[in-house]
Amino acid sequence: PARAENARDLAYATTLRLRGAEARTVEHVMAAVSGTGVTNLFIDLSGAEVPILDGSALPFVEMLHRAGFEDQKVSQPELRVRRVVRVGDDERWIELRPGDELGVDYRVSYDSPAVGRQRFAGAITPRHFAAAIAPARTFGFLEEVSVLRERGLGLGGSLENCIVVDQGRVLSGELRFPDEFVRHKVLDLIGDLALLEFPLLAHVVAHKAGHALHVAAVSELLATPEAWELVEPDRLAPLSVRPYPGEVESEAALAG
Repeated sequence: PARAENARDLAYATTLRLRGAEARTVEHVMAAVSGTGVTNLFIDLSGAEVPILDGSALPFVEMLHRAGFEDQKVSQPELRVRRVVRVGDDERWIELRPGDELGVDYRVSYDSPAVGRQRFAGAITPRHFAAAIAPARTFGFLEEVSVLRERGLGLGGSLENCIVVDQGRVLSGELRFPDEFVRHKVLDLIGDLALLEFPLLAHVVAHKAGHALHVAAVSELLATPEAWELVEPDRLAPLSVRPYPGEVESEAALAG
């Protein structure tokens, strides 16, 4: 099952492992499922690693829409954060704050001028996810490629489906968004938050985080039952909290 307790090997991707079976690099397909609003799905893999496709979640979103959706007439409880939960340290951290919907405020900072400082903040709805998050491709630095291959990750990766950065420049053509790097981090976050097993209602603030912190935040939240409650969607009483700033910012905005 896609649960936080089964997550392993979180340095560069998210692997699920249980009783000798494993599925590697699950975050993109999990993001597509969660971001589209699907709550009940069986995924059958022919290999150990989820195909990278174009490096984003968009092909999976398109597959889901082509297949169609079925209303099972069963209410899916949502997990609403009631108290702040924080993991990490002063340099890299995540906070899950109370909110009436899923909002994300994610900041990254890299030494490479090709990435620099970027921020993405906004609500995550199925429509917004499909348009603004799902197309963002995975990225990496050229010197990390051999490490990934040794770990059995990114075996289908190439300049065609991965943004490769080397010596301060992008080697793989035009970006889909000026801030595609941080958008992909949001994509990864949504995929990892799906390991909660419930749709999340929270304002998620992340600073220089990654898969390990994403999953740690999920685990810490589940281990702190007083910090959350399960609510039925039609019985959701609003909190007096604005869950997200409601804007999208990039490096240029931060520099100003």
